[in-house]
Order: sequence, then C-alpha cells, then structure tokens
Amino acid sequence: MIRTERRRTLVAAVGAAAVLLTLSACSSDSDKKDDASSSASSSASASATPKITGSVTVFAAASLKESFTTLGKQFETAYPGTKVTFNFGGSDVLAASITSGAPADVFAAASTKTMKIVTDAGDAAGTPATFVRNQLEIATLPGNPDKIASLKDLTKSGLKVALCAKTVPCGAAAQTALTASDLKLTPVSYEQDVKAALTKVELKEVDAAVVYKTDVNAAGGKVQGVDFPESAKAINTYPIATLKDAPNATAAQAFVALVQSAEGQKVLTGAGFLQP
Repeated sequence: MIRTERRRTLVAAVGAAAVLLTLSACSSDSDKKDDASSSASSSASASATPKITGSVTVFAAASLKESFTTLGKQFETAYPGTKVTFNFGGSDVLAASITSGAPADVFAAASTKTMKIVTDAGDAAGTPATFVRNQLEIATLPGNPDKIASLKDLTKSGLKVALCAKTVPCGAAAQTALTASDLKLTPVSYEQDVKAALTKVELKEVDAAVVYKTDVNAAGGKVQGVDFPESAKAINTYPIATLKDAPNATAAQAFVALVQSAEGQKVLTGAGFLQP
C-alpha cells in the first residue's frame, strides 16, 4: 500500500515537472519570436526612413536671397552629400517658369497671388504654408540727401524713383500703399524684381526706390531706409511649397522643414522678416 502511494506521488511529480518544462519552453520560444519581431520592426523602421542626399533646386523670391543662401549652407551641413541650388527672381517670372515645366523641387513666393499661379496649374504638392511676412520701406542714398520722409515725398518734381514691376509682389504692394495714400507716382523705371530696384539706388541711377525692409537691411550702408505708415496696409505674405514633379521630393520636404523650423525662423527674422 505504501509502495503504491509512493509510486503515485512520483508519477504526479514527474508529470508536473514535464508540464513546467513545456511551459518554460513555450515561453522561451515566444520571447525569441518577440525579440525577432522587435528586431525586424526596428530594421524596417530604419530602412523606411529615406536618406536625404543629392541636389535640391529651390525657386525663391529675390528678397529671400541672403536668408535662403544661409539656410542652404545649413542644409548642406546637416545633410552631407546634398547640394542646394537656387534660382532667385521675381515671383511672377518664377511661377511662370514652373508652370512651363522648369525642373524645381521647392517654390517660395513673395505673395499668395504668385503662389496661386502654381497651385492653380496643379504643380504644387499639397497646400502651401506661410513661413514669413515682409513690409515695404523706402530706400534712399546714404545720408538721405533729398530729405525723403514720407511716401508723398517720392512724388516731388525732379525726384527719380524706381519701383518694382506691378506684376511682381513688391510692385503690387507699392501700388497698394500708393492707392491707400491717394497718391500717383510715375517712376523712371519699373524693375523685374526688388533687388533690381534696390541696385538702381546703390548705383545712384535713381534717388529712391520702394523695396522691402529686408533688402534695406541686406544692403548695409549702401542705402538708407525710410519707414512710412502706409506700408502697414501692404504687408506681403510669403508661402512655400514642394512641387508635384520635384526631382528630389525627399530633400525638398527636408528643406521646407528647415525653413519652418526654429533655426530657419531665426535666420529669417534676423534678416528683418516678420513672423507668419
């Protein structure tokens, strides 16, 4: 009787041990599978993150030249193996080039109106985002020899003034300011972009020009800026967008992200741009 009980106890113990071993083995296999799954997931995630390399072409308003050139260098430093190429000019001309098929990755315009040319043609990828604003200022010769103190002073007889073409954002903004002041001004020349208008002053070919504050800042001591209250009624909004047929869409998105980042905004506001 005692032997029978011992035998039953031994069988039960062996059975229990076998169950524990089976459970342990299952748990070990499960852990290995989980580890393998986790490792595979991590590898997939790493491979899913596209590497940013190659060239990226940015079409940008002339007034962005200094700021974007700085950001382009920052981009190339952050992403070794990349090269940022810029095409600066009048936003209307750049928009027309894009809709005509010019290869570009990013478009940064000086007005929503010129960006609309691109979006209406279906050439933008997604919705453009506003990244800065800009305000007009009168650029005069150093020392302001003609004592220009207001927008009305630009209408003085004998004063030579340059404006941006009416189709260019800076020119459209100037016309808005003049209309708000009920002033009529006939410039000696309409320039293709804001930098061309500013150059007229720097070369002393004109006495003054209506440009952006950022351009006056960029010119340093070559010109002198004169604020005028009407400029508050003609502030331009700058949108940026990646383009639908961008040759390097990944780099394009990364460049736009840099422009919108805290670092990008620091560069832009430091140049005199207003926050969005």
